Amino acid sequence: MRRRAFLVWLTLLFATVVASAAPVTKYWPPDSVAQALLACPGYHTVRVVALIFVGNDVTKEPTLRAELDFKEGDTLTAGMLARRLEINRRRIFNLQLFHQVLTEVVCREGDLTVLFSVQERWYTFPVPILSIADRNFRAWADRSDRWRRVDYGLHLTRNNFRGRNEQLRGNLQLGFNRKYELFYEAPGYGRRRRVGVGFGASYYKARALDYITLQDRLVPFRPENGSPIERHYITVGLRWRRTVRLLTAFDLSYHREQVSDSVNLLNPDYYLGRTRREYLDFSLSGILNQRNTFAYPLTGRYAQAQVVYRHFLTAGAPPQLLIRARYAQYIALGGPLYYSAGGQAQLKFSRRLSYADNRALGYEATVRGYDSYVVDGRHYALFQQGLSCRLFDAGQVRLEGIANPKVNTIPLALYLNTFTDAGYVSTPSVVPGNRLPDRLLASAGVGLHLVTYYDRVFTLEYTRTIRGQGGFFFRSEFPI
Repeated sequence: MRRRAFLVWLTLLFATVVASAAPVTKYWPPDSVAQALLACPGYHTVRVVALIFVGNDVTKEPTLRAELDFKEGDTLTAGMLARRLEINRRRIFNLQLFHQVLTEVVCREGDLTVLFSVQERWYTFPVPILSIADRNFRAWADRSDRWRRVDYGLHLTRNNFRGRNEQLRGNLQLGFNRKYELFYEAPGYGRRRRVGVGFGASYYKARALDYITLQDRLVPFRPENGSPIERHYITVGLRWRRTVRLLTAFDLSYHREQVSDSVNLLNPDYYLGRTRREYLDFSLSGILNQRNTFAYPLTGRYAQAQVVYRHFLTAGAPPQLLIRARYAQYIALGGPLYYSAGGQAQLKFSRRLSYADNRALGYEATVRGYDSYVVDGRHYALFQQGLSCRLFDAGQVRLEGIANPKVNTIPLALYLNTFTDAGYVSTPSVVPGNRLPDRLLASAGVGLHLVTYYDRVFTLEYTRTIRGQGGFFFRSEFPI
């Protein structure tokens, strides 16, 4: 009965999301484009004779051309030209390499010259690490030793590496948890930049470990000496990229993990009676991202699917199959009002799962308001919806006294948001004392969303759950 109820819930979840879908959003051209089109009346088609890019001092021109769905010599329908240009302008903007992208056209006797003017961002970010060593702020605040559970170090990101939209990321993290990482991501090579690669390596060592879940909360273990857990992994993958909106990836990663003898004694199911395990993950994923902007979307849709097969090199551990899916729709209701709805689900299959792999809500996905809790299980479904009202949009705020255009303008917008969440976790067996698995989780709330510098989104929300619990929660990303 539990499985049947879960499947019914899953079906209703995605049916609700799909039912919220709206027709494709209309794209209204900038005034400069609309006025230029008036200079070429009487033509049903126009021919692109030149593409010109201005302002891309670092970014290579082939990187920008690969995002466009037309080139010199192509013939375009005049009636659809304004919409076509706006779609391509947004493709370039959503590379997240520029503060703004403007489009202008010149049309003479059916010959079209298109100019894309961009303002580049700052691409090198050495960011000091000073963060809490927990899943979220509420989980950290509930710890008695919270002030010891702080990480520090340096996170270095180089975006648009070599001007080809490649990314280098490195982590040097000390403090409560130690982490050393280096990753490289190239979205695409070649003239059309279709095939890319990614690879990286990570080493992690912690001074404490959440080794079991009791009363729907993680219970930490911190030894007086040594480390309770140590992890290594390396990964390599291929990318197939149609545009910034469509990406398929295949990744292969090798993992080696080890816990102390004390962890194995406290919870023999943590690694199924072992202190060490090795495994390979084979992951295939796809993303369709048709949102108007990626940081705080107001219109469009987003879809993601992933399949992961885990093969253990350690004898006695059965293989696992993980399937995840996510879909979200964003609709402009008119004026300052915007509606968003999204659903995601996970299915995990294996003859037997270790405690470390038996994770559902409260980790990467959360029903808002249940931030202090985790819900363990194999399968879950989560539905979220929200209604946003734009209170003000200051556009680009100019900072006086700073000459560099990469940092002297700050976008600033504030939204009032109301929302509801619902989630459900299915598991074959529930550990005594845990009450949230196999139960409906639901919440509602209101919040303020601030959208600002370099795609940063900060939210302050008050949430009340179906259990009657409430509180304020701070987040640093758009929740749907």
